[in-house]
Formats: sequence, C-alpha cells, structure tokens
Amino acid sequence: MKNARPVSQPSALTCVNDTSTQAQRERLLAALKELGAVNTLFARDTLNIMSPAARIKELREQGHKIDTDRLYIYDRDGRLHSRVARYVLMRQAQASD
Repeated sequence: MKNARPVSQPSALTCVNDTSTQAQRERLLAALKELGAVNTLFARDTLNIMSPAARIKELREQGHKIDTDRLYIYDRDGRLHSRVARYVLMRQAQASD
C-alpha cells in the first residue's frame, strides 16, 4: 500500500543551494518569520548565507524592522564566540500597493 500522506512543498529553509542575493534574502526572511530569530552561525551553517549582515542590511532597506543583539555562542565544534549577532524580526515591511 502506498503512503497516503500528502506531499508538501519544501520549506524555504531547506532550499539552500541558490546563492544569489535574492534567494539568500528570501531564506533569511523565511527563517526569521519561522524561527523568530537567527544568529550569524546559524545563517552560515544552515542557511548557506556567508554574509548575513549584508542580507540583513538589504532587508532593513526594504522596510523590515530587524533588531540585533550580541551574544556569546558556542559553535558546533564547541568553540566559544563572543558578540555573535542575533537578528530578531520585529515587524515586516508594509506591502506596497
């Protein structure tokens, strides 16, 4: 018997091979919406965005309200990093008519 579960579209968080700046902005915004906050290490390791600060700047220029906190975070190898940016989506840009 075949599996009766519906096939869903892949999340924007799983389609990480496109490295165009537009695709990176879309992934980062989707992650911010879905997760609430994203830090630099997560953006690089999971979202395949090597310069998340630049993408955040572009999203802010589009009108998104994104706050930045600085944290101490251990990477996946157990090394402590100081002042790692954590980005929090406070408000999305208003849709233009």
